[in-house]
Amino acid sequence: MSKVFKKTSGNGHISLYLGKRDFTDHVDSVEVVDGVVKVDPAGLEGRKVYVYLACAFRYGSEELDVIGLSFRRDIWIKRIQVYPPTGESVPSTPMLESLKKKVGEQGCPFSFQMPTNLPCSVALQPAPNDSGKACGVDFEVKAYLANAPAEEIEKKDTCRLMIRKIQFAPVNNKPGPKAEISKQFMMTDKPVHLEASLEKELYYHGDPIAVKVKINNETTKVVKTIKVSVEQLTNVVLYSSDTYTKAVCSEESSESVNANSKLEKTFVLTPLLASNTEKRGISVDGRLKDGDTNLASTTLSEGDKEMQGIVVAYKVKVNLVVSGGG
Repeated sequence: MSKVFKKTSGNGHISLYLGKRDFTDHVDSVEVVDGVVKVDPAGLEGRKVYVYLACAFRYGSEELDVIGLSFRRDIWIKRIQVYPPTGESVPSTPMLESLKKKVGEQGCPFSFQMPTNLPCSVALQPAPNDSGKACGVDFEVKAYLANAPAEEIEKKDTCRLMIRKIQFAPVNNKPGPKAEISKQFMMTDKPVHLEASLEKELYYHGDPIAVKVKINNETTKVVKTIKVSVEQLTNVVLYSSDTYTKAVCSEESSESVNANSKLEKTFVLTPLLASNTEKRGISVDGRLKDGDTNLASTTLSEGDKEMQGIVVAYKVKVNLVVSGGG
């Protein structure tokens, strides 16, 4: 284990240790979140030590929390007591054994298993001049001192680390999707046929997307412009469901398709966050300490489980502009 993440409470009586901060969602299972809390029993004053893992949706600036309004809603939360020990066994992992060896006898291990229907860490990109924490879904591991699990606690009695739940899509060899449409215009007997197809179903960050476009113009009109774009669909599922659509990559061709003519052309698009840094509201993978990230991954789920938070999808869109016909 090359690096250990540590956070100590303000009073110095407890310290939280994690071996990593990125945990992978494999669609049908999620990596176990495990760690160790170092406890100084002399400073507890009869209180117990608890750890919780929370998935929350923040939908307002954290500066507003100080006026008594909370703009953070817990989607899922689980608490466990680590000191005094309750007798429950914690499954051993190489990561956990390494942390226990580093912390020593005062180390109290813990382990959380997240359900598969939680959203991944996603943030809505703020405008360049916005301040404060971005809206989005985040995960937090917090250790704290208290007499009871859910009582109000002081900041000096807590230590916390933010983590990320990231999606990993298993490789598949499924063929890419294909769509076709025919559009007939006034004063014409025959339509314009449009077909668009992708080479494969799955693309990773930075992969170029080749969009094969076939046009059969049987009308007397001219297809003047072909525009191909990749759109990100962000569905914010909280109290209600709102969907926002934003183009993250596009290419336009002025190559025309004359009356009674055909055209086959492949457009190559590569959606990147670097090309969308000024767009407010774009969904990005969760950040830790403003580190580099990517456009948010497509949300994959197993079956029809209801999922809250932010659900992300992408679609390729092809638009034709026809002379006098729209």
